[in-house]
Amino acid sequence: MKTTTFIILLMTGFSTITFAQEKKEKLKVPLAVEKAFQKSHPAIKAKWEEEDGKYEAGFQQNGKKMSVLYSASGIVEENETEIAINHLPSPVAQYTAQHKLGNIKEASKITKSDGTVLYEAEVKGGDALFDTKGNFVKFQKD
Repeated sequence: MKTTTFIILLMTGFSTITFAQEKKEKLKVPLAVEKAFQKSHPAIKAKWEEEDGKYEAGFQQNGKKMSVLYSASGIVEENETEIAINHLPSPVAQYTAQHKLGNIKEASKITKSDGTVLYEAEVKGGDALFDTKGNFVKFQKD
C-alpha cells in the first residue's frame, strides 16, 4: 500500500513538473508588421506581444524602454517612451495621491498616430492616463 501511494505521488510530481515547463508558443507576428518595424527601427530586436488583435514591439533604444503598437496590417497606432516620473505633468502626482492610486512606479509618454499625446502613470493595479495638462483621462486595469 505504501509503495503504491509513493509511486502515485512520484508520478503526479513528475507530470506537474512536465506541464509547468511547457514552453509558450512563439507569437506569430504578421509579415507586414515585422517589415514596418524593421523599416523604422533597423537592426533593433523587439520583444513582441499581442494586444487585442494588435502587435506591440517592446525594445530599448538610446537607453530608454520604448514600444510601438501596430495594427495587424502594419500601421503604427502609437509610440510609447519611458520617461522619468518627475517629467509627468505636475497635476498627475496630485491626482494619484487624492484618489489613493498608490505610488507611481513608472511613467511613459504615449504619442498616438493622430499626434495626440498622453502620459501614463503605472500604479498599483494598472495604468492611469492623463492629457498633456495633467487632466485624468482613464484608468486601464492590468
